[in-house]
Amino acid sequence: MVLERPDEFNDPSSRHGYSEDGMTDLQTQPDRASVAAHQNSVLRRPGRWLVRRWRWLTSMRTAVVLLFLLALAAVPGSLFPQRSLTPSAVARYFRENPDLAPVLDRLWMFDVFASPWFSAIYLLLFISLIGCLVPRCTEHLRALRAEPPPVPRHLHRLPVHTENTVSLPSETVAEQLEADLRSARFRVSRRSIPGGVEISAERGRVKETGNLVFHVSLLALLVALAGGRLWGYEGSILVTEGDGFCNSFQQYDRYVAGPLVDPDGLTPLCFDLEDFRATYEPNGTPASFTADIGVQAEPGAATEQTTIGVNDPFRSDGDRLYVTGHGFTPLFTVTLPGGQVFEQLSAPFLPRDSTTFASEGVVKLPDLGDGSGDGFALEGFFAPTGLIQGGVLTSVDARPLNPQVAIVGYRGYLGLDSGAPQSVFTLDQRQIDVGALNQIGEANLDIGESAEFEDGTVVRFDGFREFAALQVSHDPGQVAVLISAITMLLGLLVTLLVRRERVFARIASSQVSSSVDDRSTTVSMAGLALGGNGDIRERLHGLTSSLLGDSQPGQHHGR
Repeated sequence: MVLERPDEFNDPSSRHGYSEDGMTDLQTQPDRASVAAHQNSVLRRPGRWLVRRWRWLTSMRTAVVLLFLLALAAVPGSLFPQRSLTPSAVARYFRENPDLAPVLDRLWMFDVFASPWFSAIYLLLFISLIGCLVPRCTEHLRALRAEPPPVPRHLHRLPVHTENTVSLPSETVAEQLEADLRSARFRVSRRSIPGGVEISAERGRVKETGNLVFHVSLLALLVALAGGRLWGYEGSILVTEGDGFCNSFQQYDRYVAGPLVDPDGLTPLCFDLEDFRATYEPNGTPASFTADIGVQAEPGAATEQTTIGVNDPFRSDGDRLYVTGHGFTPLFTVTLPGGQVFEQLSAPFLPRDSTTFASEGVVKLPDLGDGSGDGFALEGFFAPTGLIQGGVLTSVDARPLNPQVAIVGYRGYLGLDSGAPQSVFTLDQRQIDVGALNQIGEANLDIGESAEFEDGTVVRFDGFREFAALQVSHDPGQVAVLISAITMLLGLLVTLLVRRERVFARIASSQVSSSVDDRSTTVSMAGLALGGNGDIRERLHGLTSSLLGDSQPGQHHGR
């Protein structure tokens, strides 16, 4: 029977009533429920698609794939020079590969770790790990508080099971079995059932704990690395003996800073290079570098003396000062034709040969002060142990046993105020090509020797001092990276060494005769082990042997 509401269904103007031609609205209009269901289905499709994508992204398999892709994406960073590390090497690559270099540059091959595709993989890995670990950690915490699962109904269906009959009361068997399991560090749950006792035992949950610790530590490691990139900085500078510098981006020869670094908030440290020493192997190759430095907590403060080495940096407030290399700084005295003298002109010469430390560099004097507006430059080659072969100076040893220089003098416009960037270690070849800078002479000099150029300029080689390549690094995530790496290792060891096992037992009493003491107990046991059944089979065998040792067996079978 169908009940109708006359005031609604019999009103012609009602949408649920009859129309003027006698046909019902159900015949002339679509069913409202069907339309609503269709609309809801259309609206739910994007939601279901997003849910499926989220579940895929937050799966552990996806996290492993993204981790592999991150390692793969980092490979170009070791194959191509990076602007953040060696901008000079990038410039050299452009000169040597003028056609390929622009294509690689558009693909961010010279800025791999700042590229959009590397950042995208990094961000997706973050999201995947967080979305995967949060529910797993929550579930694991609940499982740690929960008791072992109940005994399955059909123990014989488990991979390893056994059944024995012993002449002991069921309570005695249950107490002994529980004691043996607890002594083996099992978590035991004992339940009474009609006619007997059931025991569930479990151990090895710490295996999952180690697994989660490993992955949480991996996430913390990635966060620490990202924090170090955002708030960290690194600067390099060449400092000659007797000179110094302060921790400021304006003084560094090259620096890399994270986007959140405040240039005015750097640690106000100042360093003076007082002495540098290099030791050499018997074959002449450098063995170690040490530098005596004076450290000031801030400009004008008291100086603290310390010694640093390649693997022995100076540490203060998160900053570390390293020695990364060394070289030589030749010293010159220049006397102009008008009698004006410039003493102790110097500039670091960069080694081009790591075995003999043959070095090249430029000494620039942008204004001679004689009203001509000309500048002066010495382009030189320094040999720590010099040997002239066929009129060409070479170096045969890294030790400064016979220092010599080969110099070429230039006079004219150096182009330092042209606005175009140029290296402090080379001359601007464009000024030479257009005739703005002209060669005025060349010479090979020992220490103390002088040479007079065509325009009357006299250059004397006064000797050399050594310089140290120093690097200041600030990484606020360094300690977190170390702790994360250690906990990752510990979690991995726990995951690999701990086994997860479960043991189930059902103990049922049966009376053989009318005598109260003539009773037998049937003990059915089964076990599961993650990663193999060999150990759990031995476990059940040991438990059975312990029970049978206190009783005469009635029967024994299993697998």
